[in-house]
Amino acid sequence: MRVWFAGGGTGGHLYPGLAIARALVARRPACRPYFVGAMRGIEREVLPSTEFPHLLLDLHPLYRARAWENWRTLRGAVAAWRALGRLAAAERPAVVVGTGGYASGLALAYAAANRIPYVLQEQNSHPGLTMRVFARWAREIYLGFPEAGGTLGAAAARVVDTGNPIDPPPAPRPGRAVARQHWGFADDDRPVLLAFGGSQGARAINETLDKWIASGRLPEGLNVIWATGKGSFDQYAARESERVRVRPYLAPMSAAYAATDIALARAGAMGTAELVAWGVPALLVPLPTSAAGHQRINAEALERAGAAVHLPQAELTVDRLDTEVRALLADAGMRDRLAAGARRRARPDAARVIADRVLALVDGEVSAGR
Repeated sequence: MRVWFAGGGTGGHLYPGLAIARALVARRPACRPYFVGAMRGIEREVLPSTEFPHLLLDLHPLYRARAWENWRTLRGAVAAWRALGRLAAAERPAVVVGTGGYASGLALAYAAANRIPYVLQEQNSHPGLTMRVFARWAREIYLGFPEAGGTLGAAAARVVDTGNPIDPPPAPRPGRAVARQHWGFADDDRPVLLAFGGSQGARAINETLDKWIASGRLPEGLNVIWATGKGSFDQYAARESERVRVRPYLAPMSAAYAATDIALARAGAMGTAELVAWGVPALLVPLPTSAAGHQRINAEALERAGAAVHLPQAELTVDRLDTEVRALLADAGMRDRLAAGARRRARPDAARVIADRVLALVDGEVSAGR
């Protein structure tokens, strides 16, 4: 059974598809995922290292600010449509799973035009343009944030609150002492702050954290795990010390989450899904330029749910960071309430739930003779 996965451009659109694909294969080994993405997206780097076959197309987003460049979008779409036709002629997919981004739009359009059933997985609390356009014909829509359902109009009747598909925390989870020993911290009883901004890092978080550490105001008894992003690591590597671990990126993230008491992070869909799955109290600093302000909406939704503290980037100063971290360190009750709120939002089994629903949809199509 062939299943197309359409999505990418960024890791936030690609990694959910990979998690669902692996869950599908685990549930039904005869399932054969096939990824369709863009040559210019992150999938160009990631998919060759996975176990899945894939097709990278010359896809482009809509150039809103430079409309004259949309000839690239049109030319790429025509060539990609033909390539999808050849791919479908070789083996028609039973279903298409769309995970968003400009890299998914053409494959979803092809599915709609050729009566191939498709489902969508929306990661954020505010659906992107591709999701809003194609939601009306989707068989089901799997939401990372339940708040997204209110923006989908008539399609809201077909939404399912699954959460975002991530690699769930292991069972049993490693103990805090063991996790902290992994990082080589001298005192296993000290709380740990985890700071990260996604695979590319976050300049605002990096700069503020750097100034905070350089000022000597790092609270006594606090250890730090800091993922700078690959491009910024050399700039901040010298901050490594007995109490601070500086890394370009964290892989696996579970080794950091297991040791963490408080997080300072962006409000991307997948990062926040992992934080709530681990029950980590978080200070969320949304990227101000995220599409349609979706990171701000994510942070506000989690703050309303009692799962995080929303800290706008415009307010992220050394003084504010120092105040917020010290308040959390001094108030164990606040940390416990945020952790409990995070666990209420957690959907660590989302990939399995989505895989089961996709398989049920395909089985229903087969039994109906379609």
